[in-house]
Amino acid sequence: MSLLPSKPDTTAADDAEPRVVGVESDDADDLLSALSSETARRLLGELHETPAPPAELADRVDTSLQNAQYHLENLEDAGAVEVVDTAYSQKGREMDVYAPADQPLVIFAGDQEKSTSIRTALSRLLGAVGLLAVVSLVVQALAGNDLFGGTTAGTAEDGAAAAARTPTPVADAGAVDAATGAAAGLPPGAFFFLGGAAVLAGGFLVWYLTQ
Repeated sequence: MSLLPSKPDTTAADDAEPRVVGVESDDADDLLSALSSETARRLLGELHETPAPPAELADRVDTSLQNAQYHLENLEDAGAVEVVDTAYSQKGREMDVYAPADQPLVIFAGDQEKSTSIRTALSRLLGAVGLLAVVSLVVQALAGNDLFGGTTAGTAEDGAAAAARTPTPVADAGAVDAATGAAAGLPPGAFFFLGGAAVLAGGFLVWYLTQ
């Protein structure tokens, strides 16, 4: 029984660290040269979406396989991408699977000390966002909602029974309806995540502007 085509292991790409490249550093020339082509920039963008072998990437950016391989080699020499695994096509052909070498890649104009500080801050920001996502899922679960914001059957029935037992003052009906309508669009976990993300983004912006 054939096991082809195989599914590559791209978990290494998920563990990539942020990279900050100063425009006056030794790495900048190779990196900026590799990214001078629009096709190369599109390939790098696609890899940040999903790691893939050259043939698949060529189809995704609408270019030839030879052109995709050329730009991928340049990006690899510049340290922007790397081969993370090997996959096999339906015909049994061995294919390198490319992924971004860094998550994210930042090109920075400034002194080296500030560049290092930004890299450290980005690492902490990404870690905080991941933790925020986990906590948001916990909030969602504790609220008794499913992933799409709908209540479970038991919760909905309990809520309906409670609403039937508790009269709502006529004077407050408009305010209650407005608040309910505003909150109905997103589940509690999403509200928590968006609020936390806004705080983190604001904090990072304030930190950057004061450097």
